[in-house]
Amino acid sequence: MEALKQKTITFIATGCLIGFSPVAPGTFGSLAALPLCLLTARMHAGYALLSVIALILFSTWIAHAAEKIEGQTDPKQVVVDEICGMAIALFALPFTPFFIIWGFALFRVFDILKPFPIRWVDKNVPGGLGIMLDDIIAGLFANGVVRLGVYLSN
Repeated sequence: MEALKQKTITFIATGCLIGFSPVAPGTFGSLAALPLCLLTARMHAGYALLSVIALILFSTWIAHAAEKIEGQTDPKQVVVDEICGMAIALFALPFTPFFIIWGFALFRVFDILKPFPIRWVDKNVPGGLGIMLDDIIAGLFANGVVRLGVYLSN
């Protein structure tokens, strides 16, 4: 029974095994979030917010458990954090090619370059919360920059 639990946690944490991609697992994990983003974009904003919060809480637990299973800090194959980060990056934005491309690109830039405070969080917050929090902040930054860009262009 314990083996099944570990396999289930690994399956979820790796985004249905997408995290085992030999190249760019974080990028593929981010792309895997798009169906979820479409779903939340079609929900009432309140339900979408509750769904994303529930996803973050569940994913934090999953990431923490996966880290223990793998026996390493922030395993690269764990991409549930990228999935949540993308859900935040596109949260309450129109699900159109413009917003998808800009939200995705900005999220990946912030996730890879890790400007302050993202890098500090990545280095100093342990466990599942640490795995998740840097991507949550990157998603917030991406969402904010997209909104700012749209505001300034009008």
